Amino acid sequence: MNTKTTVLSARLLLGTAILSTIFTVGTAAAASHNVTVSIHLSTSGIDLTDPVAARRFYRRIEHAAWMVCTSNTIRVGLEPVDDAKGCTEKALGAAIRSVEAPLLTQIYLANHTLRQAAAQGIEVPAPLAAK
Repeated sequence: MNTKTTVLSARLLLGTAILSTIFTVGTAAAASHNVTVSIHLSTSGIDLTDPVAARRFYRRIEHAAWMVCTSNTIRVGLEPVDDAKGCTEKALGAAIRSVEAPLLTQIYLANHTLRQAAAQGIEVPAPLAAK
């Protein structure tokens, strides 16, 4: 029974792109606390080997990354991050790294450098790294 649960958990983890970032929450005493905000996007039913589906999913990831770094702060009363663009890039990179889909990595590299990918911990397939 434990083996089935572990396998199911591993499959669920692989089927979910996790976008998260850290916000600072101000309190009345001017102390701050770190809060992790995340949006889970399921890859269930999405063929990430299909270029059209992969591009559509990549746009969903970009949108969710932006939402995590901007809109959620207003909704739950958090102070906005100092660098929304940097926050979005960090969340996008974390999601691409999490999914580990070569086609998503290619789409990411169409808009980012190999250095940016490396900074986000994204593994670049050998044929792409040689370019």
